[in-house]
Amino acid sequence: MHNWFELLITIVACVNFLFLIAMVFLEQRKPQYIIAWLTVMTFLPVIGFGLYVIFGSGLSVRTRRMIKKKSISERDIIRNIKGIQTLEEAKLDGILKDDKELMTLCYFYGSYPLPGNDIKIFNSGIEKINALKNDLKNAKKSINMEYYIFADDVVGKEVMDILCQKAREGVEVKLIYDSVGSRKAPRRFFRRLEKAGGEIGEFFPPFMHIRLINLKLNYRNHRKLAIIDGKIGYTGGINIRDDHMGRNKKLQPWRDTHIRIEGSGCYALQNIFLDDWRYCKNDNTPPKLYLQNGLFPSPEICGTATVQVVNSGPDNDVQKIKETFVHMITNAKERVYIQTPYFIPDDVFTSALRIAVSSGIDVKIMVPMIPDKKTVYLATLSYLKEMAEIGIKIYLYNGFLHSKAIIIDSNKLSIGTCNTDNRSFGLNFENTVIIYSNELNKTYSDTFEKDMACSKEVGKEYFKKKRWITKLLQAIMRLLSSLF
Repeated sequence: MHNWFELLITIVACVNFLFLIAMVFLEQRKPQYIIAWLTVMTFLPVIGFGLYVIFGSGLSVRTRRMIKKKSISERDIIRNIKGIQTLEEAKLDGILKDDKELMTLCYFYGSYPLPGNDIKIFNSGIEKINALKNDLKNAKKSINMEYYIFADDVVGKEVMDILCQKAREGVEVKLIYDSVGSRKAPRRFFRRLEKAGGEIGEFFPPFMHIRLINLKLNYRNHRKLAIIDGKIGYTGGINIRDDHMGRNKKLQPWRDTHIRIEGSGCYALQNIFLDDWRYCKNDNTPPKLYLQNGLFPSPEICGTATVQVVNSGPDNDVQKIKETFVHMITNAKERVYIQTPYFIPDDVFTSALRIAVSSGIDVKIMVPMIPDKKTVYLATLSYLKEMAEIGIKIYLYNGFLHSKAIIIDSNKLSIGTCNTDNRSFGLNFENTVIIYSNELNKTYSDTFEKDMACSKEVGKEYFKKKRWITKLLQAIMRLLSSLF
C-alpha cells in the first residue's frame, strides 16, 4: 500500500512537472500564473493535479478554431447596412475629434462606432427587469437573449413565461444560457421555451450533460444580452435572478448597473449574440441572411450618443477589453472613476492606474463593503491596499456593489459585464459598451456621487489595522488570484 502511494505521488509529480513545462514553453503563460500553479502543485500535488485538469488547461485548439470559424466580423456585416456611417464619415460630425485614438483602437479590435443612440441607465435590478419585460411583451419579430445566470426563481419564471408566450405568438425567440452560471436551473425549465416554439443553446455544456463533469467550467460566458427586433438592446451587470433584484437579505442593498440602448448600437450586441449562437448550435446560416430577415434593420436616429461595443474572451490571445480600459486610463485628462465588485488587476492595469494618479488625475475606486465571494474579496483588499498607498481614493459601498462601470473625464463612460479582475479579462466571455456622451457621463457621475455618500472612504491606515491572520490570508489569496 505504501509503495503504491509513493508511486502515485511520483507519477502525479511528473505529470505536474510536464504541465508546468507546457505552461512555460507551449502556452507561454504569464509568470504570475505559472508561479501560482507551481505553488499549488508543489504543496498539494494530487489536489493541484485535479485543479489543473479542471481549471488550468486552456481552451483546446479545436474549440478556438470552432469559435473563430463561426464568428462574424462586426465590421463586415455592419458596413453592409444601408445608411450606416463608416469610421471615416464619423470624423465629419466631430465625434472623433477628441477621442480619435480610443475610437480607432476599438475599431481595430473590430468595434464599429455607432451613432444616434438613446441610452437609458438603470441602477437597480427592479428598474431594469420591469423595462425589459415591457419590451419583451412588445416584441414583433425577434427576441435574442443571452445570460450568464438565468435562474428558475420568481423573476426567472416571469421572464420565461413572457418568452414562451411570444414564441407561441410566432416571434422568433432564441435564448443562450451559461452552463456554469445557470447550473442550478433544471433543464426542464429551459425546455419549456422549446416546447413553446423557441430555441435554446447551452454555452459549453458538460460532458454527457452531467453537470459535475465539465472540463470547460473555468471558461464562462459572463455576458448579459437582450436584443428585441434588432432595435432595442440591453447589457450590463444584472442577471435574471432574484438576488439581482435585491432580494438577498445578506447582500442588501444590492447596487448594480445596466443599460438599455435604442438605436444602431444594437447591431453590435446582435453581432455578439449571433457569434455565440452560431458556436452553440453549430449554425451555418449565411451572414447575408441576417441582413434580410430583420435582425439588422435600417438605422434610425434615436438619440445623440455614439457607442462602441468591445467584446473579449479566452478564444483570443488579445485581452481587448482590458487593453481598451488601459488606454482610457492612461489617456485620461481629469478623472478616472471605477466601480467593480472584484478588483484583481494585473501588472499592466496596475501600472496604468499608478501613472494616472502620479500625473495628477483624480482616481477613485469603489468596491462593495459586503462581499459575495470571501476568497476573492481577500485578494481584492490586498490590491486595494496597494492602490491606497499610491494615492488612489478607495470607497467601500455600504452593501453589495455589482456595477461594472468606468467614468473617464467628462465625455466617456464604460458600462458592461466585465469586472476589473483577471477572470473577466482573460477567462470569461465579456462585453462592454464605450459611450461617448457628455450628458450620460454627467448622469452617471451624479450616480457615482450618490454612491459615494453611501460609502466609507478608507486609506492605507484602514488596511494596516487588519489582523495578522487577515493579512496572511490576503497574501495567500493574492498569490493564487491568477487562478480565480
